[in-house]
Amino acid sequence: MLPWKRVLRPLAALLLTAAVAVVPAATASASDVTAPSSGWNDYSCKPSAAHPRPVVLVHGTLGNSVDNWLGLAPYLTSRGYCVYSLDYGQLPGVPLFHGLGPIDKSAEQLSVFVDKVLAATGAAKADLVGHSQGGMMPRYYLKFLGGAAKVGALVGLAPDNHGTDLDGLTNLLPYFPGAEDLLKAATPGLADQITGSAFLTKLNAGGDTVPGVRYTVIATRHDEVVTPWRTQYLSGSDVRNVLLQDLCPLDLSEHLAIGLFDRIAFHEVANALDPGRATATTCASVFS
Repeated sequence: MLPWKRVLRPLAALLLTAAVAVVPAATASASDVTAPSSGWNDYSCKPSAAHPRPVVLVHGTLGNSVDNWLGLAPYLTSRGYCVYSLDYGQLPGVPLFHGLGPIDKSAEQLSVFVDKVLAATGAAKADLVGHSQGGMMPRYYLKFLGGAAKVGALVGLAPDNHGTDLDGLTNLLPYFPGAEDLLKAATPGLADQITGSAFLTKLNAGGDTVPGVRYTVIATRHDEVVTPWRTQYLSGSDVRNVLLQDLCPLDLSEHLAIGLFDRIAFHEVANALDPGRATATTCASVFS
């Protein structure tokens, strides 16, 4: 990719975030939209013996419970999983574009939602699959809100586990007086994801993981949002870090594609959820 394109993509993400922070409320939100009922947000779904844990999908920044999962949710339901997705991190007057509120508060919303899913399905534990912020935020729930006792596995698709510098753009914030304070006030969930933030310092102090949970990170070398991409990886017990290009060198997915429609990544998600039945992920997995 040309250097100017690498700069413009994350810059566009920042501008979009600033724009939606002042957009008037529309008539509908993602929570008003009914997801397909074939196991996705179908509270009558009962987990099978083969897949005893329901799967909770956690969208990324500027995503929502429907749009982020139009690819992966049907992929998992067709394989016999009970699948659920939530909206979190909503800002007043900002419809559809979520994940912008303080991340510790978003983790509290996740905690309530997981309890709801467990109560409906009768399962003892759930598995979590998150994209971008949605792959990192649940770690706060696991570490500080008692989630480790209720979760079997956390799978992160391009998660910003140690923050992002947006290809170096965040290093420019100190040169614009008041810009960082404005970012924290308007979109605290975005500010929390900047490398070195107080939130991330607390989250990663004392280690990346907690005992009893299996962690999988699925990253792409072409990520232009969570940069450097290697900072997505976790250290600790029961961690598997995966680079898509090690599985299929032809995979060109970047930050959005890995969560929205990359079936090679989806195949690796399925492996992470059910390692006992895992099969090799290759370029041919796009047809699986």
